[in-house]
Amino acid sequence: MDNVLVTGGAGYIGSHACKALRAAGFNPVTFDSLVTGWEDAVKFGPFERGDLLDRARLDEVFAAYRPVAVMHFAALSQVGESMQIPGKYWLNNAGGSLNLIEAAAAAGCKRFVFSSTCATYGDQDNVVLNEQSAQLPINAYGASKRAIEDMLSDFGASDGIESVIFRYFNVAGADPEGDVGEYHQPETHLIPLILDAIDGKRAALTIFGTDYDTPDGTCIRDYVHVCDLVDAHVLGLKWLAEGKGSRVFNLGTGAGFSVREVMDRAAEVTGKPVPCTEGPRRAGDCTKLVSGSKRAEEELGWRPQRSNLEEMVADAWMWHQSGHYEK
Repeated sequence: MDNVLVTGGAGYIGSHACKALRAAGFNPVTFDSLVTGWEDAVKFGPFERGDLLDRARLDEVFAAYRPVAVMHFAALSQVGESMQIPGKYWLNNAGGSLNLIEAAAAAGCKRFVFSSTCATYGDQDNVVLNEQSAQLPINAYGASKRAIEDMLSDFGASDGIESVIFRYFNVAGADPEGDVGEYHQPETHLIPLILDAIDGKRAALTIFGTDYDTPDGTCIRDYVHVCDLVDAHVLGLKWLAEGKGSRVFNLGTGAGFSVREVMDRAAEVTGKPVPCTEGPRRAGDCTKLVSGSKRAEEELGWRPQRSNLEEMVADAWMWHQSGHYEK
């Protein structure tokens, strides 16, 4: 069974990726500092605790497992914090990734699947985005992710690193079998915030801006189910194994939902109203962000199965009711 090193494998998306890798016949080796991840989420392969800034620790893990590929999720991802403390994001995201890429190259591990983000496109309001859209990040989070994409390109030229880069839109849902799910501290994602409000874990959801140029006045975003998302990552490994070379893919459905639509569906699924208040717009929030790309479908053969709003909310609600990881 081939080993795949999964950085951030104790986090939300990384833990789902580990389950998908195990189902696909790989042995996922989680490398995680547990700063934002949860050891209870590591269920599908070995766990190696470590920090990407510790090059010696990375070298130990590469030598011990000799992975055939790296699936790189580990990153700080709070956009607001990245605007306030940009150095933290450049050090951890960019600096840590440089360590990882150099360690992989030194170990002869030349295949990378990288978790990037639509935040690299920046504030292109109401534009349908594809892989050729200009990358104009407006915060250190998006800028650090774009920098990692550039690193992979440079190391492709110098060391033969081949990479599949996925730029995500909004990830939602949870494993329908309940093995892993979504839990952040602090929580910033819309669906878990709505579910917290429904069951009284927060007083109310705040809707930031109700005067956008959309049918109901609230922002529209493109949501993809986390299980569909990680299926694309397994297909990305296959792409590299078949020698197809480096490629960038957007991962979104092209079907946007407004904040109020998500709230309404959550109320239907749970049978409970969503307590909410209305607030002013937040700086930097776009009216509409959706993917306009079919490249992943046409080239990878990616077919999202659960990325409809009802299933994303229902799976998230099931996980929400089951309890969460404890530090």
